[in-house]
Amino acid sequence: MTASPIVWHFLGIPIDVTAVAIWGLVATLLQTVVETTARGLGISRMSIPLMLGSMFTRDRDRAAALGVLAHAANGWVLAFVYAVVFQAVGYAGWGLGALLGAVHGALVLVVLMPILPAIHPRMASEHQGPEPTRGLEPPGFFALNYGRMTPTMTLVAHTLYGITLGGFYHLV
Repeated sequence: MTASPIVWHFLGIPIDVTAVAIWGLVATLLQTVVETTARGLGISRMSIPLMLGSMFTRDRDRAAALGVLAHAANGWVLAFVYAVVFQAVGYAGWGLGALLGAVHGALVLVVLMPILPAIHPRMASEHQGPEPTRGLEPPGFFALNYGRMTPTMTLVAHTLYGITLGGFYHLV
């Protein structure tokens, strides 16, 4: 006998919150592993946990720890959005997940990264360099300031996130 999922309704759309909680965390961990591995191998210098956490504290070690928690929370919120899309379309699968993940990654690169310096209290902008209160380098166009392969790594990591959610989320 299997336990029935916990289902919440969002705008009349049923969402399996148990699956969102489990697979959202797994997808976020996989995405983080890809990004961390790319940083460790020198493929990219981007650290999403550091960027997120440094919005709350100047202490880089504490920022990295807070950023991991913030990244996990973002992963769960976005997993919920993916689940809403899967339920609304009436289909969840690897292919749709990959497509959503690639679009998600492209939006991060094209929309979020360019505006990040304007909303991040400790990030320099393209027009003003680092200063004591703004010590993080701005991502630049397509986050290229963090390395030539950063856009590719970002798209791969987000696509893997989507594949994980699409492949393991089952419609309610």
